Amino acid sequence: MVFHLVFRLASIPALLIWLMAAPLQAQGLLRDADLEYGLKQLAAPILSAAGLNPHRVKVLVVNESSLNAFVVSNDAIFVHYGLINQMTSAPMLQAVLAHEAAHIANGHITRRMTNLASARTASGLGAALAVAAAAAGAGSAAGGIALGTQSSAQARFFKHTRAEEAAADQSGIRYLKAAGIDPQGMADVLNIFRGQEVLSESRQDPYLRSHPLSRDRFRAVEGFVAAYGNTGLPDADAAYWFERVKGKLSAYTRSPKWTLRRLKETPYADVRLLREAIAEHRQSRTTQALRAIDAAIAQRPTDPFLHDQRGQILLETRNFQAAAAAYGRAVQLAPNDALVLSGYGGALLATGEIGRATEVLEKARTIDFRDGSMLRDLSVAYAKSGQTGMAALVTAERYALTGRLEDAGIHAKRAVGLLPEGSGSWQRAQDVLIASERAEKKRR
Repeated sequence: MVFHLVFRLASIPALLIWLMAAPLQAQGLLRDADLEYGLKQLAAPILSAAGLNPHRVKVLVVNESSLNAFVVSNDAIFVHYGLINQMTSAPMLQAVLAHEAAHIANGHITRRMTNLASARTASGLGAALAVAAAAAGAGSAAGGIALGTQSSAQARFFKHTRAEEAAADQSGIRYLKAAGIDPQGMADVLNIFRGQEVLSESRQDPYLRSHPLSRDRFRAVEGFVAAYGNTGLPDADAAYWFERVKGKLSAYTRSPKWTLRRLKETPYADVRLLREAIAEHRQSRTTQALRAIDAAIAQRPTDPFLHDQRGQILLETRNFQAAAAAYGRAVQLAPNDALVLSGYGGALLATGEIGRATEVLEKARTIDFRDGSMLRDLSVAYAKSGQTGMAALVTAERYALTGRLEDAGIHAKRAVGLLPEGSGSWQRAQDVLIASERAEKKRR
């Protein structure tokens, strides 16, 4: 699947990223089925140790080269790709996930959301939350949100206190130990930032602005690590998925020449071939890219994400029938992965199989409505099949999720006039329309 840049309001969490982002247009989420699956494998034992459901808490990658990780809701952990690229081992990345999971498990996010709601100091935040909630189908929730925001309020919301950081460090190390992961990874992560606390705020990595550091915190973490000890054994699966996540991410975010020069540094042959395929594809060398991805598939023939990558290469080089076949095999192997389904639906749409494309894309939307590329393709599929009301509805939802509230309202109003009154789709359109109208009133 392609790396999706989901700008701004791709979900309530992504919306909050948008509100704190600077510059706004540079921020987004990098959505990729392979990447998110690998992060899920790394996070699952930690989330279980924290008492969280690994199937409910997603790990998402933010399109930012700076170093940061954060949580803004109870169902997602966000990590900048720049931080992942700086990690040198699976325990380091897992330590970051453990720390952020601790913020969720310890109730820090819920408490701050409650405090923010009671303060009623963030009108922009409230309007945007209302739109996101309405686009998700939660009309009553959208009607109940009436908050406002200022930059100072945002800063207070996103910045953890030193007490919260200490609690998250200790809990995170406990989760690592319970999961059999070397807690030294936590100390190694903090060492990346050692010395930055003396820099001016404008020169610090964003991590320090939301996660206060001090000598006391360094010493406390080192003490926790020493007390718990390294009882974890090397985990071959975690090591593999770490190399695959970092390898694929760096292949997309660094120059192709940089990637090709460093292929031998990757210890796994299939990951080397995957990285080579991406680098060659980014240089428009399709024959070489397909040769590399086919060699990777030969090593792991039942890996759905390698077939998904093959489909992406073929789709982006306009080999539509072959792309549909590759994505079809990926769907056979991962029938409920929303991003894989999204790619398959896009390929079917390109081949003219409108009915089948609509069915596949609707399934993807049901699983994960936050994929902007899927919503674009689904609206085209509905338009091509003459279902103009559904096309208008999906377009309205896509605009709402990207922050284009006025455009969302225009298409939602059209959908309301075309869809059967009282139907589920009609109600979805009403929700977006109501949220758009409320946002317009606040602007006046």
